[in-house]
Amino acid sequence: LILFTNTNTYLNMKLAILSAAIAGASAFAPSTTAPQLTAIRMSEVEEVAAPVAAVEEVAEPAMPEAELVTPLNYWVPDESAPCFGLPGAVAPLGFFDPLGFSKGKDVDGVKRLREAEVMHGRVAMMATIGYLIGESTPTITYGMDVHHTIANNQIPEVPGTVLFPFFLAINIAEAARAATGWVEPGLGPLFTLRKTYYPGDIGFGAGFKPTNAKDFNTMQTKELQNGRLAMLAAAGMCVQEQINGKGILENLGF
Repeated sequence: LILFTNTNTYLNMKLAILSAAIAGASAFAPSTTAPQLTAIRMSEVEEVAAPVAAVEEVAEPAMPEAELVTPLNYWVPDESAPCFGLPGAVAPLGFFDPLGFSKGKDVDGVKRLREAEVMHGRVAMMATIGYLIGESTPTITYGMDVHHTIANNQIPEVPGTVLFPFFLAINIAEAARAATGWVEPGLGPLFTLRKTYYPGDIGFGAGFKPTNAKDFNTMQTKELQNGRLAMLAAAGMCVQEQINGKGILENLGF
């Protein structure tokens, strides 16, 4: 009996020790339940996800709209055409720029070149007539008598009382032209024409301006061609008089 009792006690002790060992090992085993997010942890997750949502809400940049160009005397700059499509190219030479003055110029640069060409052409046309009239017809400056001094030598003979109002009128005309077509110093780049200014159009003779693009281009081309011829003629007259000292009509036998 005593042996049986000891045996049972021994078995009970083993079972108790085994149970304690299993309970201790289970304390170190990983939990199979899903982790529960605390309030702090959830706020951190939301803060990390917020920038992603902000990136998704950014709209794509809108494409810039094409700039509207207002026609100037029916002319709209065309980058594919010589001188951006300004009139003046005629047969047989067509577009004639052997020295490449217009090469690589932007619209503002081409407008400046055309402004210079138109204005020099107009001055040359007046100069050509002035050579003939000043040398061969009665004038107020010479007391209504025909004076045969060559034109190149006439300015030193003109009294200062006549030259002063003459040059004053030139200065006023140039100032008015600059105010009409050119950007004021300090308000933009120097030597720049206004965006709304067509080269040479200072508002003089508006009643003769054609009312459609074709007729305007034709008239503009005629003016340019006459101005180009006059520039060559005035230069030729000046050189010819310096060579032989005779007036233009005098060389022709008049």
